[in-house]
Amino acid sequence: MEIYEGSLDAKAITNRWYDEFKDKNCGALITFVGIVREEGGISALSFDIYEPILEKWLKGWEQKAAKLGAWVLFAHSKGDVTVHTSSYVAGVVSPQRKVALTLINDFVEDFKANAPIWKYDVVGGERIYAKERSHMIKGAGILA
Repeated sequence: MEIYEGSLDAKAITNRWYDEFKDKNCGALITFVGIVREEGGISALSFDIYEPILEKWLKGWEQKAAKLGAWVLFAHSKGDVTVHTSSYVAGVVSPQRKVALTLINDFVEDFKANAPIWKYDVVGGERIYAKERSHMIKGAGILA
């Protein structure tokens, strides 16, 4: 798990992952790079991360991937990320292309639904919680 302050250097991250895994006799390295879109007058998105739960979430994915002889890779921003820059890079390394294609899709979709990362729009220098684009995390809430 790689957490960075501000925008990600997606080229450096994906190149480093390639260099790390190119000699591990795998047939596929598939990456997904999330880029902040300009919409609704935002100048940036801002992120808060609860790292202990994120580590647990990622550990589950690492175990799932390992059973298939694969690896999942993950980098995310905290703080402000300006439009047209990257906030999220995910990767899967696998001996087989089909395994990697399936895992990257499932990994990115599960991340969007369950990772403990809170998103804010930055408009006019103000952070505004992006409630309409946020998802409830399973098991979150007030305990009675």
